[in-house]
Amino acid sequence: MKITVCGAAGRMGQAILAIAKSDENVKIAGALEYGGSKAIGTGDPVVSSVVDLEKFLSETDALIDFTNPESALRNLEAAEKYKVPVVIGTTGFNEEQRKKISEISKSVPIVFSPNMSAGINILFELVEAVAKKIPDYDIEIVELHHNKKKDSPSGTAVKLAEIASVSIGKNICDVGVYGRHSSDAVRKKDEIGMHSVRAGDIVGDHTVYFAGYGERIELTHRAHSRDTFAAGAVRAAKWAVGQKPGLYDMADVLSLK
Repeated sequence: MKITVCGAAGRMGQAILAIAKSDENVKIAGALEYGGSKAIGTGDPVVSSVVDLEKFLSETDALIDFTNPESALRNLEAAEKYKVPVVIGTTGFNEEQRKKISEISKSVPIVFSPNMSAGINILFELVEAVAKKIPDYDIEIVELHHNKKKDSPSGTAVKLAEIASVSIGKNICDVGVYGRHSSDAVRKKDEIGMHSVRAGDIVGDHTVYFAGYGERIELTHRAHSRDTFAAGAVRAAKWAVGQKPGLYDMADVLSLK
């Protein structure tokens, strides 16, 4: 199977390329970066400009994108023209951009997930189950990432909050609280707090707290290496090939639904 990776010089792009090169069933058709990137013309495989994306899509079975929301949508539109399945690990999309992704998924299979690891996707299932069992407990989410991460909170934390809010019959837009800095920060009923830490080279930690009187439950996932996300992205690309057009997530890939 031939894959093309957009965002090839980034942390995740490099991890995906390494996983793909070690897989005898995968061939790298293209490794692309934004125009002007110092990485262009370097590496193995040699990194090309994303301006040339369409040249690679004609020889690509699946596209994997770890870039930024604006670039990801442009890449997705190009993939749609060639009917190439897409795996989107990019995070930070706004509501309008999400709608665009959903619209394009009517034409091509898209696996869209903020986190490609098996463990995190099992955590999603656990958070839903626990929230439904104890909806009156306070829910707080703390995520830790490296000091170069741009979006905050992380896409994974946002997904966890969305799952928790739906599970207790609320809308995250109404109950989400992002950090607390106030002289009157007493917690209100049904709030779901999200807190971000940016430090060092932390790959990614997520903890969901369910706290009641006299006890609490902590559900934690810690990523030791980006390889777990990279392996998940390659697995998703393999799965997406041959699927009908639609919007999928890692729960579909992992058969958790």
